[in-house]
Amino acid sequence: MFHDRARIQVQAGRGGDGSLHFRREKHVPRGGPDGGDGGPGGDVVLVADAALRDLSAFRAKRKFRAVNGEPGRGALKHGATGAPVELAVPVGTQVLDDDGQLIADLAAPGMRVVAARGGIPGRGNKRFASPTRQVPRFAETGLPGAEATLDLRLKLMADAALAGLPNAGKSSLLARISNARPKVAEYPFTTLAPVLGTVDAPDGRQLTVADVPGLIEGASEGIGLGHEFLAHLERARLLLHVIDASEGDADERWQVIDRELAAYGAGLEQRPQAVVLNKTDLQPDPPFGVRDARIVRVFRVSCATGAGIVELKRALFELCPPAEAVAPADGEGLVDFLVYRPRPSGRRFRVLRTDRGFRIAGDAPADEAELDAALKAAGARKGDTVEVGGEELVVE
Repeated sequence: MFHDRARIQVQAGRGGDGSLHFRREKHVPRGGPDGGDGGPGGDVVLVADAALRDLSAFRAKRKFRAVNGEPGRGALKHGATGAPVELAVPVGTQVLDDDGQLIADLAAPGMRVVAARGGIPGRGNKRFASPTRQVPRFAETGLPGAEATLDLRLKLMADAALAGLPNAGKSSLLARISNARPKVAEYPFTTLAPVLGTVDAPDGRQLTVADVPGLIEGASEGIGLGHEFLAHLERARLLLHVIDASEGDADERWQVIDRELAAYGAGLEQRPQAVVLNKTDLQPDPPFGVRDARIVRVFRVSCATGAGIVELKRALFELCPPAEAVAPADGEGLVDFLVYRPRPSGRRFRVLRTDRGFRIAGDAPADEAELDAALKAAGARKGDTVEVGGEELVVE
C-alpha cells in the first residue's frame, strides 16, 4: 500500500556532562583541575533517498531518538559525540512542524535537514579555572537535545502527471507509454494510490510520469481523498488530462476536472495541459471543442489498440524539455543541508555539578516544575543538595 503521509517524533541526544576532577599523581600532591568537557548529543537527520518511493517505513516505528553524548573524564579527556540517527525519506518529501509550518522540502537526492539538534555538552571544571579561582569545584551538566513532532508529506516528483475522472483509462495509458504495470480493470477506482512510470526515448533520455487516482467533483474539498491526490500533481511540469472520449461529452468532462484544479490552487490552474482523448476504438475521431491557452496539444489515442501511442510518447519529450540549469547566485551552490531548531530553549540558567551536589548558575527559574525537570535531567537524586540564589535546598 502506498503511504504518502507520516507523523513521527524525534528526540536528539542529550549533551554529556562536564567532568569534576582534579589531577592527583604521586609527585603532584596538589594538582589543578583537569576535568574534560562532555560530548555533544547526537542529531536526528532526515536524508532524501532516491531509492525510496513512499513513507511506508514509518508505519511500524514512529519514535526516533539519537544517542546521548558521553561525559567528560579526568586528564582533560573529552566525551565522545553521541551517534546521530539518519532517517531516509523519498525525494519530494516535505517536512512540517507541529504547527503546520514548512521546515524543509527535500526535493533533490541527498538533501539533508537536521530535524533535532543534539544537546549542548557541559564544560569540565578545567574551563572555569582562573587566577582568582584556581580550584573550581563545579562543572556543567549537559543540556537536553531538541525534540519535535514532525509531519512528513510526500509529493511525487514527476515530469508529467495523468489527471482525469475515474475509468478514463489513465492506468492503461501509463502501462502503454512506460515501464509501469499498474492494475487495470473495467471498473472505476481501480487505482487507489499514485503510481510512477518511466518513459524511455530512443536517445536515452527518460521522463517520469505519475498516474494519480481518478478525481471526482468536490475533490478539491477533500471528497474521495481528492485533496491528498491533487497534491501529487503540484510538482508535475505538464498535466496529461485523460478523457474517456467514448461517452461523447469530452468538453464537459474536461471542465469538471478543470474546475477542481482551479479550486485546489497551488498553481495547478495555470499548469500546461495536454488533452488525451482515449478509447478512440469505440468513438473514432471524437470531437473536442474547448479552446484554452493552457492546452498545448490534443491527442486521440486508443490504449486498447495502441493507436496514437507512438505519437504521444514522442510529443511528451517535446512538451517536457530538459530542465535548464540555473546558475546559483554569487557562485554558491544549492543549499543541501538545512538545520531546524525546534522549540528554542528560553532557559537562562545552567545546572552545575559540585562536590556537594548541584548549583544553579544564572537567573533562578520561577517555575518549580522547570527547576525539577532540569535537576532530574542532570541526574539529581533524592537527598542531593542544590544551591539556588544563595540558598540551599534538598531534593525531595
